[in-house]
Amino acid sequence: MELRHLRYFKVVAENGGFARAARLLHVAQSAISGQIHDLEEELGVSLFDRAKRQIRLTYHGELFLKDAKTVLVAADGAVANMQRSLRGEIGTLTIGFGVFAAGTYFPAIIKEFKRRFPDVQVSLVEMTPVMHHKALQAGTIDIAFTRPIQPSDVQSLRFELFQSEPLNALMLKSHPLAKKRSIFIRELVHEPFILNDRNHSPVTFDKVISLCGEAGFSPRIAATSTASTGMIALVEAGEGVALLPQGSVVLRGNELVLVPLADRMASIDLVIAWAPQHENPVLRSFLDVALKKRRKP
Repeated sequence: MELRHLRYFKVVAENGGFARAARLLHVAQSAISGQIHDLEEELGVSLFDRAKRQIRLTYHGELFLKDAKTVLVAADGAVANMQRSLRGEIGTLTIGFGVFAAGTYFPAIIKEFKRRFPDVQVSLVEMTPVMHHKALQAGTIDIAFTRPIQPSDVQSLRFELFQSEPLNALMLKSHPLAKKRSIFIRELVHEPFILNDRNHSPVTFDKVISLCGEAGFSPRIAATSTASTGMIALVEAGEGVALLPQGSVVLRGNELVLVPLADRMASIDLVIAWAPQHENPVLRSFLDVALKKRRKP
């Protein structure tokens, strides 16, 4: 039994005869009659009462018509869903992010994507950059707002620059430099530094070390943390200063302040990354929305 048999049967049943069904389907009447005969042979029952001029459904035909309609609606729905899937309109999307990538642009992207693709189920997973890269390769997340890809991963991952974020010095409001409009990193030469753990955020760690090196000193590392929330807590506890993009910091109370760095290279990139081997239409739809929202240079 094929869907063609069910479609022919439905049209004949709803239009009271083979001749009208043939005209509607643009198929020879003999072909339709043959298909219905084959269907009845397979089912082992007569679906139509052909004793009168206008054929009518038998009792068994009435029952079968209900089921045939259900099957045809499901089949048509499956085809429609497949077409929507090919256009990236339905499916699931798991997005990796970190506190460093949770600025005001992030909710705006999610909102715009859901407005355009309401039938895509979106899940968010908070991770460190190294975890992002591993999860992308494993296929446990589809796309990530993360730090630049390490050289060891450039063959397996693709990325697009989303924005370059200026770095700020996070310090206590009681700090002597806290009231300045901006500072150079060399002014922090004697300060204890709170850094990202390099095992989790190598790009950010190396960026701070590089900036300090260009300013002529090596930072005195007082503590490290796997996440910016931990760094903020350590600064608030008086353990030192930290260099963070503004989007990474949610200031609590009145104890902390962000002071922009005036150094020309004091910025860090945020990228959108994905694994080409796991690419799909939903991912491409999201990427299109996200890249249109990225900050212009």
